[in-house]
Amino acid sequence: MNAKQLKNALLQHAIQGRLVPQDPGDEPADVLLQRIRAEKEQLIKEGKIKKQKPLPPITEEEKPFAIPDSWQWVRLGNLSTYLQRGKSPKYSSSSSLSVISQKCVRWGRLDISLAKYVNEETISKYSEDRFLKKEDILLNSTGTGTLGRMCIFNNELYKCVADSHVTVIRLINKYISNKYVTYLFENKTIQDIIISNSSGSTNQKELNLEIIKNFLIPLPPLAEQQRIVARLEELLPDVEAYGTAQERLTALESSFPQQLRKSLLQEAIQGRLVPQNPADETADVLLQRIRAEKEQLIKEGKIKKQKPLPPITEEEKPFAIPDSWQWVRLGEIVTINPRNSLSDDLEVSFIPMNLIKDGYGNSHTSEIRIWKTVKSCFTHFAENDIAIAKITPCFQNRKSAILSNLKNGFGAGTTELHIVRIFTKLLIHKYFLYIFKTEMFISQGMKSFTGTAGQQRIGKDFISLFPIPLPPLAEQQRIVARLEELLPLCDGLLSAGGQA
Repeated sequence: MNAKQLKNALLQHAIQGRLVPQDPGDEPADVLLQRIRAEKEQLIKEGKIKKQKPLPPITEEEKPFAIPDSWQWVRLGNLSTYLQRGKSPKYSSSSSLSVISQKCVRWGRLDISLAKYVNEETISKYSEDRFLKKEDILLNSTGTGTLGRMCIFNNELYKCVADSHVTVIRLINKYISNKYVTYLFENKTIQDIIISNSSGSTNQKELNLEIIKNFLIPLPPLAEQQRIVARLEELLPDVEAYGTAQERLTALESSFPQQLRKSLLQEAIQGRLVPQNPADETADVLLQRIRAEKEQLIKEGKIKKQKPLPPITEEEKPFAIPDSWQWVRLGEIVTINPRNSLSDDLEVSFIPMNLIKDGYGNSHTSEIRIWKTVKSCFTHFAENDIAIAKITPCFQNRKSAILSNLKNGFGAGTTELHIVRIFTKLLIHKYFLYIFKTEMFISQGMKSFTGTAGQQRIGKDFISLFPIPLPPLAEQQRIVARLEELLPLCDGLLSAGGQA
């Protein structure tokens, strides 16, 4: 049972007389009702309240559930000395009189900070009974999501009236606990009755004043009302604390697969996911081989010579790596945003941003286009290039993938991609894709954002200058194999948690 269900159960027990025991010594509710009627008659004689139109007797069919013998069913209007909706005011930017609207009425509290003000010239047009009095009950009688919400007016610092969306219920408080009535209305059974008796469109439900007056109240003896309120005020804070703890646990369960993925990737790039093998060729030897291969490709005109990148400083290294690894700038070992030179009539793949799946996977689809229709004003790529979304929020959402199964091995796509092309077999593509999905890469990229809000991007220089922790080739392979074994287990945890 969750906290909401537990609260509903407590409130249901309360209004059915099952939360606290009945006391045979209590004055029964029928005698209490006689006192209320006598009090109202006296107030009418004194001219303090207006005589109300008689309400119809209660039929057996109307009673939604059984109540103890010492209780009585009574219509809300018969318990009230004043029950009236507010009226639409003329507003002012400031005034001595605040107007309570439905957004001010919260369950169990009044948010006076959301109140507007009445035009000073119209204050004199309000009759005295319209000014809110301490212990008045405020009921939202219109709205969607706010209909039926209720609180008690206890703010004596402000002179207030209600607007036409709020109904004011003034009880004879020496015989009826207004806290008991508010707990009654918060009960799900009662809220369901309110919704079923409302009228209007889906966007604006309304509770007619006559329905509110005729609303049935299960009335306990006054002493039992007080015991019910005391017991609820003892139990509900514990229910609320339980609900808070439950929400935290749910949030933790929901975020755990995501946090686990982040942790796995972080362990991987710090050299702690798989053991090092002393027999592996070290990353410094690997780098020498990559540089030699790059120089040869430059000589052959297959890739362009690049401007030398600055050495990596100690301050740039975010964590320690194994002795067999090396820090290297990404631009030293890949080419970034290359261009294709193809026949105009060649069929190629076309990939807009929406065809690249976000998250920690490696998935995309594509469309088929003729090269001449996409060669200009689009990003170029080739088979096994790695695409990284450069614009917010796609970048933070990890829209990145190894582009595969391209038509004729080539393609073009959205301009909001950076393309990383690995030109050597001495690097494992998936190891680099996993780096681009690490929290380290994402957080550093966000710090480098340029552009206006909603149109911020990472630049090419961020990609080129980014320091990569480079393991030996064999360890890259072991890391990828281990991640491909473990990451699907995170997906299983996500499914078990009921998440999409």
